[in-house]
Amino acid sequence: MRDGTAKWLSATHSQLYRASGGRLGKRLVDNDILLLTTTGRRSARDHTVPLLYLRDGRDVVIVASWGGRDYPPDWYVNAIAHPRVGVQIESERWIGSAVELDEPERSEWWRQAVAAYDGYSKYQSRTKRVIPILRITPVRCDRTS
Repeated sequence: MRDGTAKWLSATHSQLYRASGGRLGKRLVDNDILLLTTTGRRSARDHTVPLLYLRDGRDVVIVASWGGRDYPPDWYVNAIAHPRVGVQIESERWIGSAVELDEPERSEWWRQAVAAYDGYSKYQSRTKRVIPILRITPVRCDRTS
């Protein structure tokens, strides 16, 4: 899939998810979906994308696969530059701090991610880069519904 098409689908998914309070678009490929909002590293504007996620208590864990492209997704680069991110899970929204996982924790979560969605292993086979995994820890709750 071309980058432009992927970005259009992502934006459409995000709009439906947000407008419905997460009732539409909360599941994809048998996994839960969240909305991640990052601050653009150059534009300083908010950018929102839907992502599969795993839970670790109150934290969420996300994978920066970008379909196995040889470069990381924009949201990942933005989150590394500006770790304060917004998260929406269904109608709950909160602010979190994103941190890239190092080994051996990254490998442990990689196994869990592939178990949840086997497409990740195909994505890794398409690229030489090690696909990053980030943990987002809540720092403030904006609204809970």
